[in-house]
Amino acid sequence: MTTRRLAFVASPTDKSQGALDALCAHYGNCDIGEADVVVALGGDGFMLETLHQMLGRGIPVYGMNRGSVGFLMNEYHDGDLTDRIEQAEETALSPLRMTATTQDGTKVEAVAINEVALFRETRQTAKLQIAIDGVVRLKELVCDGVLVATPAGSTAYNLSAHGPIVPIGAKVLALTPISAFRPRRWRGALLPFGTTFDIEVLEPVKRPVSAVADFTEVRDVVHVRVIEDPDRFVRLLFDPEHNLEERILMEQFSY
Repeated sequence: MTTRRLAFVASPTDKSQGALDALCAHYGNCDIGEADVVVALGGDGFMLETLHQMLGRGIPVYGMNRGSVGFLMNEYHDGDLTDRIEQAEETALSPLRMTATTQDGTKVEAVAINEVALFRETRQTAKLQIAIDGVVRLKELVCDGVLVATPAGSTAYNLSAHGPIVPIGAKVLALTPISAFRPRRWRGALLPFGTTFDIEVLEPVKRPVSAVADFTEVRDVVHVRVIEDPDRFVRLLFDPEHNLEERILMEQFSY
């Protein structure tokens, strides 16, 4: 890949804006629609927003960390950027597509690169029924919620909920309960790409539930369908010594 045109985007923090000014002065800054590569400056949250904007556009994104964790980012250096981008390794990620139906019958669609999660809205636990590819596999899950995570999202909220870390190349999705009360010993499942998840909210008026696809929230849902969206994808660029596959592998041996 020959990189000629870079588009820089940055989160509103002083740290990110300072890096934006320095890099634009050195490399220039073109319109995203004309760019060969988008360079995102910020943390994982800002990177996630940028990736949503790039869905289906085919423009690779190279992130540099100006936030805290920076799991989806490369280390920040203001020199040799074009060489780093030329040598970077690419990872393509397909998002999840969520279709949520609310109590009044409204249907809302959204996409998620990390996860789709359902949460109880009140002090009452949620009661959920889960069907996989049209077959009910869990008649009643009493819990704080449940989530479906992509491999890229498996080290985010999914890991905090004690879900499994999923290698990028495994082509599986993690279905993970959040504080399951009954059945207590159910720890979730790993399902292949292409699986259709149908989650029905039992007693939705008494026990209201919201659904969140990354940062799109839909409240008072009665049914949520989640499926991988193979027709849209995002392209991420990582330095060879610290690519996304290596980061996920390292997470499995961290303590």
